[in-house]
Amino acid sequence: MKNDSSKKDYVFYIQSDLPKPEAHLVQSTNAANGAANLGYSAVLVHLDKKAHLLNLVRPFYYQKSPENLAKYYNLHDNLKVASLPMPWPIDYVNNKLTNSNTIATKYYFPIHIFPNTQLFHSRNWNAVKAAIKHGIPAIYEHHHHEDKKFEPEIVNNPLLQITITVVDTIRNSMIANGMPPEKVIRLHNGFNHLFMHRQPEKAAQWRDKLLKNGQSYLVVYAGALQHFKGIDVLVDVAQQMPHVQFACAGGKPNEVEHYQQLAQAKQVSNITFLGYVLHDELAPLLQAADILAHPHCSGKAATFTSPLKLFDYLASGTPIVATEIPSLIEFKNTPAIAAWCEPDNPHQFAAALQKVLETHPRKIAGYSETIEFVKQFSWENRAAKILSYVDERFRPQLN
Repeated sequence: MKNDSSKKDYVFYIQSDLPKPEAHLVQSTNAANGAANLGYSAVLVHLDKKAHLLNLVRPFYYQKSPENLAKYYNLHDNLKVASLPMPWPIDYVNNKLTNSNTIATKYYFPIHIFPNTQLFHSRNWNAVKAAIKHGIPAIYEHHHHEDKKFEPEIVNNPLLQITITVVDTIRNSMIANGMPPEKVIRLHNGFNHLFMHRQPEKAAQWRDKLLKNGQSYLVVYAGALQHFKGIDVLVDVAQQMPHVQFACAGGKPNEVEHYQQLAQAKQVSNITFLGYVLHDELAPLLQAADILAHPHCSGKAATFTSPLKLFDYLASGTPIVATEIPSLIEFKNTPAIAAWCEPDNPHQFAAALQKVLETHPRKIAGYSETIEFVKQFSWENRAAKILSYVDERFRPQLN
């Protein structure tokens, strides 16, 4: 198969409405953005479940990143976006014919997307299979453990260029489930350049807003509000350190409410749950902190958690206290983490925070060695690394 010069799009497909405050959506949108910033004709395709039924037959078109998506995920003008209208009863009536997966793979992809697609990239296995069956080279991302076996006719097809995961434990399980070892690479996520841009005035505003009752230290957590992420541990840590203000950015409204109630029940008044914070506000929040917290619980989730927020943390130049979990261990002998502690241990985490407060005074410009270290993990570098595994015949053309 030769490179078809009539096809040029590098398509990233997300089986979801956008925008939503979920880590896997931040990862997928920024991966597409990184490819676009390299100069490829990158197109982010996602679902639109708010569309009218008539939108199913409207002409299909790409547009530059809409303002709401661009601001939510800090996307750039180079990235093109297309939404797939999925009006009622799609996904509301339990039937194969009204399933968004069916509509996308049987209608939208063959008619509107594949004719212009040079390379297809998704975390949705059904979408990847559809691309390969229509003769489109594909890349598959797989970030969680699954017991399902991969179909031999798909994984052995030369059109499946490479599959990507973020930790060795998932790579091993993919191989055990039938993925050829030579087609699985482990590759970290990346950071958005917004987090490296210094915003001292906005950072000062965050400190003025959050620090109270004479407090002078701020510890920030950014990410999902779920038990396995160590949020319960962080509440217990805050209880031990009343002289420090803790702030958690992220989480769905019901999760925010749950942890607000938990903190109140434990009479912990020095932890604030901010809910989802847009990236243009999150970047100065990370820079405002004295320390960034990366807690985590032990258990199965600790074997596959992708350290997505770690790289944005590093780009901020703020000292980090992290839990020893498999996906972070390789950073132990680097300048990335200021202090480590074992999972599930609030006393040890509190002690680590206190030590770092003493040894790493806050720097408005951030710690330069940390910022320098993280530069290798940009989304653009990640995209270039992925494309180096793609057969030269199948690589999309630069604009």
